[in-house]
Amino acid sequence: RMETDCNPMEMSNNMVFEEDSDYRDFDGADVKDMRLEAEAVVNDVLFAVRNMFVSKTLPCAEDVAYINVETRERNKYCLELTEAGLRVVAYAFDQTDDSLQTPYHETVYSLLDSLSPAYREFFGNALLQRLEALKKDSQS
Repeated sequence: RMETDCNPMEMSNNMVFEEDSDYRDFDGADVKDMRLEAEAVVNDVLFAVRNMFVSKTLPCAEDVAYINVETRERNKYCLELTEAGLRVVAYAFDQTDDSLQTPYHETVYSLLDSLSPAYREFFGNALLQRLEALKKDSQS
């Protein structure tokens, strides 16, 4: 027989709600684990940079995570990810420089677009290839 007990508080921590969801104000639903968010960011753009990974030495928390990225131009950055967005916090892996006052970017795409012309070109080419593939699929 199947157990049907359900703890609503467990559900709120395990379920993913869309940003514009009616459940946004439900207890616990608006709290994001930034490490999971950071992993998703890395998976989105890893193909278009030389190297990118969530920092294992800087502390991750519910409200902050750090991502190391090396652009195709071989420039290294440490990025901070918070609810405010992403920003460069150091010009080396696994470091933060409190004197650095860099702007927040809403998306990893806009941040990398501002840092790396090679990223912009690579990402644009990948997008074109996908569009071409979709066009071929729709014609067959």
